[in-house]
Amino acid sequence: MRHALILAGGSGTRLWPYSTARLPKQLVPLLQGRSLLDVAVERASSCVPADRVWLGAGEQLRAAVSQVPGLRADRLVVEPSARDTLPAVALGCAVIAACDPEAVVAVLTADHLIEPLESFSQTLDAAFALAEQRDDALVTFGVVPDAPATGFGYLELGAPLGAGRVVTRFQEKPTLSRAAEFLAAGPDRYLWNSGMFVWQAQTLLRAVDEFSPHAGLVLRAMGQAYGTPRWEPLSRDAWPTVARLSVDYGVMEPASTSADFTVAALPLAARWLDVGSWPAYGDAVGRDEDGNAVGAAKAVLHASRGNVVASSDPDHLVTLVGCEGLVVVHTPAATLVMPANEAQRVKELHALVAQQHPGLA
Repeated sequence: MRHALILAGGSGTRLWPYSTARLPKQLVPLLQGRSLLDVAVERASSCVPADRVWLGAGEQLRAAVSQVPGLRADRLVVEPSARDTLPAVALGCAVIAACDPEAVVAVLTADHLIEPLESFSQTLDAAFALAEQRDDALVTFGVVPDAPATGFGYLELGAPLGAGRVVTRFQEKPTLSRAAEFLAAGPDRYLWNSGMFVWQAQTLLRAVDEFSPHAGLVLRAMGQAYGTPRWEPLSRDAWPTVARLSVDYGVMEPASTSADFTVAALPLAARWLDVGSWPAYGDAVGRDEDGNAVGAAKAVLHASRGNVVASSDPDHLVTLVGCEGLVVVHTPAATLVMPANEAQRVKELHALVAQQHPGLA
């Protein structure tokens, strides 16, 4: 049967001060009172039955994610602590496989906007079909680049395979000149790596066994033990021994050169937006004729262009005069002001805040 596993981990430090350790960006009501996770669960539930939508999250977020509308309490897979995406994905697939040994799982993100839903559903259906047909297939989704982005990984494409293409190589976040070369080569050669996947649960676990044997052993055992008394000692003693690895680095990259697996990419025929920075948030909420994006209940902008304004306080008025290319973010606890072209440095700022004012990070 078809299942969806939404990964709701991640700290979202580039969206500080909205996103904090206690309430990361996927749980913040960024979109007209709704969170990215709310939207992700609704999107997944439109593609697979609601009782087969699973959510993976860290222990520190258990209470918060348990309140997400449409999510069944017994479909929450809680990681003892954050150890990157390979352990998170493999644990989720192991738990699902314990319930349904024939499961085909779509691993989806909780911090992307994907529109229109109908186009996404069609691409997901094609990916499910490919994974169902081939027990060696690890399917990912590629996004057609529209700029020489250095913040995304790239998929290098080879021969056709069903509705997609074989991935011959993963290219990590490139330099600007290399990204420009990838863009010029066109989407028949390079796609952005979306970080979403479809595979048979047993195929993914077999790949983890091959490329990270210790992790495979531990995570299979934890999947079988989830919800039983055997879980506690495994989560306490075995989980910390699993290496911190991303699923791209730990599984997808070695699988792309392995004779035992086939990595395939399907182009995502939909608008895809990674809401991973304040300028991206501005694109998500939409911009006016002056290029301003306003996510605040009360804001007045005069003679200002190309700004992003956000406020989580409905009674607070944010005003700008003669400003261009700024990000201005207000919360009751903190205020951020910066040039939009410095947005990637919020992660550096967040590290300083964590040192000097840890309760506000």
